[in-house]
Amino acid sequence: MMLTKQLLSRSSVSASGTLNSILVVRHSSSAANAHFRQIVQTQLDEIDKAGTYKRERIIVSPQATSIHVEGSQGQILNFCANNYLGLASNPDVVDFGKKALDEYGAGLSSVRFICGTQNIHKQLEKKLSEFHQREDTILYASCFDANAGIFEAVLTPEDAVFSDELNHASIIDGIRLCKAKKARYLHRDMADLEEKLKSSDARVKMIVTDGVFSMDGNVAPLPEIFTLAEKYNALTFVDDCHATGFFGATGRGTEEFYGMLGRCDIINSTLGKALGGAAGGYTTGPKELIDLLRQRSRPYLFSNSLPPPVVASAMKVIQMLMESSKLTARVQSNTKRFRDAMTKAGFTISGMDHPISPVMLGDARLASVFADEMLKRGIYVIGFSYPVVPKGKARIRVQLSAAHTDEEIDRAVAAFIEVGKQLAVVS
Repeated sequence: MMLTKQLLSRSSVSASGTLNSILVVRHSSSAANAHFRQIVQTQLDEIDKAGTYKRERIIVSPQATSIHVEGSQGQILNFCANNYLGLASNPDVVDFGKKALDEYGAGLSSVRFICGTQNIHKQLEKKLSEFHQREDTILYASCFDANAGIFEAVLTPEDAVFSDELNHASIIDGIRLCKAKKARYLHRDMADLEEKLKSSDARVKMIVTDGVFSMDGNVAPLPEIFTLAEKYNALTFVDDCHATGFFGATGRGTEEFYGMLGRCDIINSTLGKALGGAAGGYTTGPKELIDLLRQRSRPYLFSNSLPPPVVASAMKVIQMLMESSKLTARVQSNTKRFRDAMTKAGFTISGMDHPISPVMLGDARLASVFADEMLKRGIYVIGFSYPVVPKGKARIRVQLSAAHTDEEIDRAVAAFIEVGKQLAVVS
């Protein structure tokens, strides 16, 4: 039986004559509904008891390094957004989106192949192809959709996919949808990957990895992966969401970080982090692959087109990146400043010189309390714990942005040290 919720809107007039809308919510009172609610509430209570309940803080300002948070006084420094280049509320980027809103409207009310493709969609796909030095690109509503849409569309029972055990949830879910043989290799373990490749006689072998692993800030060993791919005649697929736009000398991602630009066969990435921060994802690679995805990829075929303002904002960011690497250099120097200072203070920082700089704490409840104490000091960070990260590996994932100033970074470090001493994390 489906849960039912009846929403009735009533109107009333206030003393000042203003018409107010009163929302009355009525829930189904069936026995099945009540039983289901009890089951769900028990699970919620268990999550809360374990100290892993995720309470959403409400931001009442644009996304930026300095924000206003409901329930807190004054400006709060934000150190946990994916806004790596600081462009989510950049005036030039926002203005480009506004102009597209006026020119192209709010949305397409359609999927791409019916009547949902505008010239700006094709222009952005062309720009992304040029940026990544690939033949063609296809846009999705998110990179989650891009990952959900590729494996099922291109891999058959004759094929095999080899996935790093710590790949993003969207990759895991996407692989589940396909009928290919599935092998999961130990995290960044090339000996384990080789053993699995060696034992496969699949028609198509595809090695799948995050470029940068979002919870740890460590980087896939692409040179070794490419060597194995060549040895065993395998394709390579990289999800570069936490690298595109800011990692590597000119922001072209994990390939460029290793000096191997153009080597990967397929790249999936996002517009929702460094490239404007709004929404959207894409697959870039061989033209034949992109053509096939336009014909068979279900998230592409059955999801509305990206809204014009989102497309335009991303185009502006790509244009900025192709003209200058200044922001990329800034986020890299900010990362070094934070990591060096925190390590000197005695904290354990995971990762590999990436703006994702996890402060490892171990205990889930400690991570939650630590984040709350940081907010009291005007620093917005979030504690991460199971099931987002493995049990016993709780942390505060700090993320640096090109928009952070030296003073803001130093202030965050000082707050970490103060709270760290208070909670006996550092001496």
